[in-house]
Amino acid sequence: MEHIKQYIEENKDRFLAELMDMLRIPSVSADSKYKEDVQRNAEFVKNSLIAAGADKVEVCPTPGHPIVYGEKMIDPVLPTVVVYGHYDVQPADPLELWDSPPFEPVIKDGLIVARGSCDDKGQMFMHVKAFELMMKTNSLPCNVKFMIEGEEEVGSSNLGTWIRDNKDRLKGDIILISDTSIIANDIPSIDVGLRGLSYVEVEVTGPNRDLHSGVYGGAVANPITILCEMIAKMKDENNHITIPGFYDDVIALTDAEREDLNRAPFSLDNYKKDLNVEDVHGEKGYTTLERTGIRPTFELNGIWGGYIGEGAKTVLPSKAYAKISMRLVPNQTTDKITEIFTKHFESIAPKSVKVKVTPHHGGEPVVTPTDSIAFKAASMAMETTFGKKPIPTRGGGSIPIVALFEKELGLKSVLMGFGLDSDLIHSPNEHYGIFNFLKGIETIPLFYKNFTEMSK
Repeated sequence: MEHIKQYIEENKDRFLAELMDMLRIPSVSADSKYKEDVQRNAEFVKNSLIAAGADKVEVCPTPGHPIVYGEKMIDPVLPTVVVYGHYDVQPADPLELWDSPPFEPVIKDGLIVARGSCDDKGQMFMHVKAFELMMKTNSLPCNVKFMIEGEEEVGSSNLGTWIRDNKDRLKGDIILISDTSIIANDIPSIDVGLRGLSYVEVEVTGPNRDLHSGVYGGAVANPITILCEMIAKMKDENNHITIPGFYDDVIALTDAEREDLNRAPFSLDNYKKDLNVEDVHGEKGYTTLERTGIRPTFELNGIWGGYIGEGAKTVLPSKAYAKISMRLVPNQTTDKITEIFTKHFESIAPKSVKVKVTPHHGGEPVVTPTDSIAFKAASMAMETTFGKKPIPTRGGGSIPIVALFEKELGLKSVLMGFGLDSDLIHSPNEHYGIFNFLKGIETIPLFYKNFTEMSK
């Protein structure tokens, strides 16, 4: 343990400087104008792994953005940890809401402020630096493989094919991921469940062109109005989703399981204060922790149409659009939910408009075991570095590839994240605590040690 702390203390400034260099690369996977930057970030990850001591490091092309692979096989008899992370980031919009440019990282009050600082560059880079630490101190106890992709923020559409084509070299014993959060810096936790996702875009078309709202208003359907009315019908007065069949496969937790979930430290007053809201809002009969962890959702992520420029333009638009995400829980599936949403949305459209539903990406919900060697190894590691046993929690977000790893590689995952829910991921002024970054580097080598010893 002392050699870990000493190495971090001697190298923490360099670790931070290298992370800042990577954060300056605008690796936005959703926008094609950043394609070269995404490639440049892949090369940065490759060079970082080589410098840390990995072998067979390569940037693997895909039809989309590349995957970086590297490994260190010290003895095939020993366990193998497969590390997954991603180097791509969300778009930084709206830029005007950032206190500093999103790709010019700054440190403010102990926080690294930049797009991707927490999700997932900072957390992914902890693994590279922890690996470097183990290599430089001759303390790597088992084999390690790295699989760092550049399309997580757009659904990992090419990762599945790449995994199926590389099953032999991805053979291992456990997937280790840091792309989740802890309850607080003094209350460690480990996610044991993630919600799935169905993400769609809808288009509502009325007349064949934009019309004068005075000449035609009141006589022709306004697609924006119709779209709003259709979306409003998706929930009832109790915020229960009204899509027929939506809840058919939902596994209801027992009263005891719900009670255990609600034992996690949580202050509703602090929650509301942090968000500057007078009250929370959600499905009747469930707590906030339940609404964000064990219940499915229907959320509007964007809506547009008509004239949105400065000043006035009295137009009745031809089209209106919305982006919609539905978070899923066991045993819901992406394909089924997308299908029943599409049918329902089409069925409630009036004859005065045409509708089109375009599925984007999705992912299946997962629950990971808490009685496995890997979970126990992670729990012991966090208990050592935080001084408290971590609490098992269920995350509200989605990491679609966790179910993919189990299906294609037969491997379970450990979700040992170090972020905070307050890190503003996907939002302006995203940040990641220096404490969390260094604590991750300190904790990860202990996971390797525990996992190796417990696997004997």
